[in-house]
Amino acid sequence: MNIHYISEENSLLNQFLCQIREVTIQKDGMRFRRNMERIGEIMAYEISKKLTYNNVAVTTPLGIKNTSEIAEKIVLCSILRAGLTLHQGFLNYFDAAENGFISAYRNHYNSDENFDILVEYQAVPNMANKTLILVDPMLATGQSLVAVLNKILATQQPKEIHIAVVIAAPEGIKYLEENLPENCHLWVASLDDKLNEKNYIIPGLGDAGDLAYGNKL
Repeated sequence: MNIHYISEENSLLNQFLCQIREVTIQKDGMRFRRNMERIGEIMAYEISKKLTYNNVAVTTPLGIKNTSEIAEKIVLCSILRAGLTLHQGFLNYFDAAENGFISAYRNHYNSDENFDILVEYQAVPNMANKTLILVDPMLATGQSLVAVLNKILATQQPKEIHIAVVIAAPEGIKYLEENLPENCHLWVASLDDKLNEKNYIIPGLGDAGDLAYGNKL
């Protein structure tokens, strides 16, 4: 798996990452959602550098300009519900992309430490010979992303796979490396220290879905 850490070089990305973590700022749901959207835009731009382009000639009012445009057909897919704000940021830049949505959640069957990943709802387009960009704000254990991608790959055959996460734990990255195809690209905005005993990312930011849309039952 090819891993790209995009916050290693200072940019506005790091400012937005600070704001989604800061406890006094992240409580503003509208600002949290907007910052996640901005992070999605920056990550989309970085991923765009690795895509395939065609040469095109553009007619201007005064002549012809030879330039380039993305050759690949893009499918954006996010994991409900936390991925929606990040998804919108990607869609702002890949505005011609098709879109897919899939649900995944931890089912704690007897304790906080033990859980299964349940993947239930799925609404995705045909991905044959297209580039899949799968987005999710948090990469903790990695089990949700692997379960979702396995669900997709059971019926779909994308040409290329890019996974974009905002905050990742080393344990999750290791799990993806062990369980995903080698030709996948993983894009990480920020690498954190570890998982705690409940498999939450430390220092992390809390529950991205709750911060964006309110506490769930």
